[in-house]
Amino acid sequence: MQSLAMIENWPVPTAAAAVVRADGTVAGSHGPTGRRFPLASVTKPLAAYAALVAYEEGAIEFDEPAGPDGATVRHLLAHTSGLAFDEHRVMAAPGTRRIYSNAGFEALGDHIAKATEIPFAEYLHQAVLEPLGMTSTTLEGSPAKDGVSTVDDLVRFAAEVQAPRLLDPRTVLEAMSVVHPGLSGILPGYGHQRPNDWGLGFEIRDAKSPHWTGASSSPRTFGHFGQSGTFLWIDPDARAACVALTDRAFGPWAIEAWPAFTDSVLAELR
Repeated sequence: MQSLAMIENWPVPTAAAAVVRADGTVAGSHGPTGRRFPLASVTKPLAAYAALVAYEEGAIEFDEPAGPDGATVRHLLAHTSGLAFDEHRVMAAPGTRRIYSNAGFEALGDHIAKATEIPFAEYLHQAVLEPLGMTSTTLEGSPAKDGVSTVDDLVRFAAEVQAPRLLDPRTVLEAMSVVHPGLSGILPGYGHQRPNDWGLGFEIRDAKSPHWTGASSSPRTFGHFGQSGTFLWIDPDARAACVALTDRAFGPWAIEAWPAFTDSVLAELR
């Protein structure tokens, strides 16, 4: 895919990217796809997928208590538990505001570790990474932000999410559907969004503006970006997913470069 070569023009030391279709075939790749990069918040979809496995295994229920008083596993996954961004402090009643929360994902990891009696990093490895052959991916701390991976491994993950083998497709459909519709909130780096829609661990594109995906991305697009200059989106209408990893922190360069890149990828896929 010629569009992937656009990463060479990004003002970053190193970048790698790939596109994988819904049938699992890699449409194209560019850059050092085997290099390990810190994922920052692109860790969250991996952690969420482990939570979905724990749900299907019967270790947890989406609506059981977890995190602060009155909150549930579902609240933690959908950033509606009321926990603050980066500290275990309650800012709102559960289900009333979309407060993007690393602390919420850390509470989720703790909850799953207790329920399964397996440290969360090990549970993620056993439930998701090992079965998908993601041999270069590790969780080295917080389930909110301390994953390290490669484009090659995240292509395997993106193929799985599009055509699930580890999960019932209905569970993945629930994860990419809006939880608590209509809630507004801040999308980090992009300001206040009305509404600020999320599924279970995945951010949902809908009509958000501004946004890190493209103008031609379908409203059903879901995924995540990370402050380490990383992103993963899955566009069900395009029947494809795209991964891009860099070693430069997110900032104005990404806000400018990423949407045009995504629009070029989607145009080439069409």
